[in-house]
Amino acid sequence: MSKKPTVSKTAVLPDFEAAFAELEKIVEKMESGEQSLEEALKSFQRGIELTRMCQQGLKDAEQRVEKLIQENGEFKTESLDLTKED
Repeated sequence: MSKKPTVSKTAVLPDFEAAFAELEKIVEKMESGEQSLEEALKSFQRGIELTRMCQQGLKDAEQRVEKLIQENGEFKTESLDLTKED
């Protein structure tokens, strides 16, 4: 019976830029073809983890995006509706 690795909820996850930079390095290393099969599988697994972190980071950022509009001479913010086309 294999045990799945777990990530502590208190563990510090890399921010988006750090995760993306690490992912780029993994891609370069894998594209070089100089890794053993075992190393390539570990790199692939880490790449998947980093991809998921990046996707979540982008999703979180998208939810925080707001647009600034001027109404009656005053500025206010409202959520950005990404489904509308201008």
